[in-house]
Amino acid sequence: MSEVQLLTIGRVSVDLYAEQLGVPLAAVRTFAKSVGGSPTNVAVAAARLGTRSAVVTAVGDDGFGSYVRGALEGFGVDTSFVGSHPTLRTPLAIAAMDPPEDPKLLFYREPSAPDEEIALDERHLAAARAAEIFWVAGSCLSGRLTGPTARTMLEARGRKRHTVIDLDYRPTFWPSEEAASREIGAAIDHATAAVGNRRECEVAVGTGDPDAAADALLERGIELAIVKLGGDGVLVATRDDRTRVEPLPVAVVCGLGAGDAFGGALCHGLLTGADPAEAVRFANAAGAIVASRLLCADAMPTEQEVLELLGEAKPAPTETSGAHP
Repeated sequence: MSEVQLLTIGRVSVDLYAEQLGVPLAAVRTFAKSVGGSPTNVAVAAARLGTRSAVVTAVGDDGFGSYVRGALEGFGVDTSFVGSHPTLRTPLAIAAMDPPEDPKLLFYREPSAPDEEIALDERHLAAARAAEIFWVAGSCLSGRLTGPTARTMLEARGRKRHTVIDLDYRPTFWPSEEAASREIGAAIDHATAAVGNRRECEVAVGTGDPDAAADALLERGIELAIVKLGGDGVLVATRDDRTRVEPLPVAVVCGLGAGDAFGGALCHGLLTGADPAEAVRFANAAGAIVASRLLCADAMPTEQEVLELLGEAKPAPTETSGAHP
C-alpha cells in the first residue's frame, strides 16, 4: 500500500452481535460476527471512504486472528502493523441489544489481550511521524506495553497537526478512574484534536459540561475540540469559532460503532480540507447510518451513502454507448 494517510492505535476484537433485539444475553439465540475495537473500526470507516488507513494492533495466533487480518485486508486497511501474539488469544466482545440504543457489552480479554502487549518498534515511530493523521484511542494507554508504545509514538510525532486523542474511556480497561484520568489527560498535551462524549470529557479534563470541557481542551493546546452530546448533537470548538451540529434522527438498530464511523468520517473530512463544522456534519451522518445497522465494521458507509443522507448525493454516472443518434 502507498503511504498511509491515517494511522490508528489500540484495541481490536471479534465482535459477536445478538441478532435478537431487545432481549438479555441469556435469551439470545444467534449472533452475527464482525471485526471490532474502536480504533480498528475508525481505520475501517475511513478506508471505506477512500482513505489509506492502517492500524497498530495485535491479534492471537488463532483462527479469529486470521479472520481479523483477512477482514481488514478486505476492507482495504493496511495490516502491516497488525502483530500476532504467540500465546494470548484474539479477544471477543459480545453485544446484547438490550436496549439497541445502549447495547450491553461482555468482553473476553483474560488474562490479557494481544492488543495490550504491543512492544515499541522503530517502524511505529516512523509511521507516527509520517501519517497525515495519527489517531490514539485513550483506552490503549492502559495496556501494559501498548500504553508506553502509544505515548512514545505521540512524543515522536511532536504534536504535528491532526494528532487526535479519542478520549475513549471504558472503565473495564482501567484499575481506577483516577488512573484513566491521569493517562488520558496527559496525552492531551501531545494532541492537536480531541474527541469525546460528556462522560469521557469529565474523566479527561474534569468536567462534562460541553462548553467548559471545550474551554479546558483548548487551554491545553488543542486546536479542535469535539464534544459529542448524544441526542443533542455535537459541539465543535476551535479558538476562533464554536458551533453545535444538530443530530440526524434515525431508527437505532445498534448503538455500537456509530462513534467509530463518526471518527473515520471525521478523518476523511479533515483530509479533504473541510472546515471543522462541515467535517463533523459529514461524520455525524456516517455515525447515524451505522446506528441504523446491526454491525460495525461491515456496516461502515460509503461516501455516496453519507451524501445521500445529507441530501447532497452526486448523481451516479450513466453508461453511454459509443454510437451517436
